[in-house]
Amino acid sequence: MRDKWQPKPGDRVLRPRLTRRFRLRRVLDIPALFSAGYGNVGGSIYYALGVVAVVALGATPIALIAAGIVFIFNSLTYTEGGTMIPEAGGSASFARYAFNDLGGFISGWALMLSYIVTISISAFTIPPYLSYFWPVLKQPVPGTALAMGIIVLFMVLNIIGIKESTKVNVLLIVIGIVTQVALVITGLVLILMPHPQTLMQNMFGEGNWPSTTNLVFGIAIASLCFTGVETIAQLAEETRSPEKKIPRAYALLIVAVLAIFTSISIVALAAMTPQLLADPVNGWARDPVAGIVANLPSATLRQILAPPVATLAAILMITGTNAGIIGSSRLAFNLAAQRQFPRALNRVHGQFRTPYIAIAAFSLLAMLILVPGFFAAGFFADLGALYVFGSLLCFAMAHASILSLRIRRPDIPRPFKLGWNIKVLKRELPLPAILGLLSTSAVWIIVVLTQPFSRLTGFAWMVAGLVIYYFYRRRAGLPLTQTPTIETHAEV
Repeated sequence: MRDKWQPKPGDRVLRPRLTRRFRLRRVLDIPALFSAGYGNVGGSIYYALGVVAVVALGATPIALIAAGIVFIFNSLTYTEGGTMIPEAGGSASFARYAFNDLGGFISGWALMLSYIVTISISAFTIPPYLSYFWPVLKQPVPGTALAMGIIVLFMVLNIIGIKESTKVNVLLIVIGIVTQVALVITGLVLILMPHPQTLMQNMFGEGNWPSTTNLVFGIAIASLCFTGVETIAQLAEETRSPEKKIPRAYALLIVAVLAIFTSISIVALAAMTPQLLADPVNGWARDPVAGIVANLPSATLRQILAPPVATLAAILMITGTNAGIIGSSRLAFNLAAQRQFPRALNRVHGQFRTPYIAIAAFSLLAMLILVPGFFAAGFFADLGALYVFGSLLCFAMAHASILSLRIRRPDIPRPFKLGWNIKVLKRELPLPAILGLLSTSAVWIIVVLTQPFSRLTGFAWMVAGLVIYYFYRRRAGLPLTQTPTIETHAEV
């Protein structure tokens, strides 16, 4: 006999009546939340460092620090939203309650683009790291072909029904952090401390400091390192006592990510010139962490560290590829269940019980995005800019949603409420959300104005989604801007 569902701490939130039919089990604790968040955010250093260096050159650490400040604003906003609305939709759920179904769809569709590019960029980064064992994989054609093959493999596995283990994820993240910290300490002791002038030269020397335009764009691209912040909020519905554990998980994530990312970027520029770090063909743009190891002054340490770093990076990128496939299919399933997207994507395979149409459709799109990798030398930076396009739009929508809910529904219980509020027309508006909205919107505009590939592909994606949404809602006899039914649960 099934137990009757009872509200738990953290369920004093907005909930649509539709979701009462099914509740995800609350089984996740802080280690699982942190590992999921760090798996998406922390793993990005294995490719994002090189993408940032392509445009920011010697100012790469500065760009990462500036983007890290925006990351703090984003984390705080997602903490309030995730504890107030502990559902699997993340920013899409925030926007749906704050505005309407159309707002939720726009945020969810932008997030879908980020998931698809996560699949592409994670798979695209695996061959350069594996090139330590097979050098040919660093060439465009075999590397891109292998990346596509990896996507096909995980598309099939996810359709069949492969399951992730939280314990394995936690173990991988612990190993990853230990490896990163060990590499930072080794670099500080053997490279930076004996020759601090090398870092200064590689950062500020002639030809190493970027133009003002590239520095600003470098900060925009550096946002790529922090785009997985959505992950923890999406797991809120499966978290025990989310009002306590989500804030703690985000706090740990902020400290770990900012410390490790800044340290690794500094060590990288102490180990090699920014031109070498930024070269996608003969340098280390696609495998920057491997570049640090390759430039250690000790041959013995190079031989010891190179194989495990290459292997671990490839494993983490494989995990990122798989996470993108799972995330995109799950988000599509959620949008279809909320009648924001055609129900075909909500269809479950009769034997495997997986959303096979969504998995196949978005995996194939991720492969299509990789086609320029066969021949375009600057494609890696374009891929990073496209990733930022979708993610920053989600972040801006999340900040706007929190501000809107503060204005329209100040009565809603907020287990975690952002501080540093300013009063506008008797409403408390959180300064971090205001600064987050302004900064993410500004960076998004910079990407749109300066990156043709990102602009054309990103807007084409959003327009295509809105067209599908319009005709589907009209055919279903639903209003375009329907606001979900809202109810609150008392805390017990």
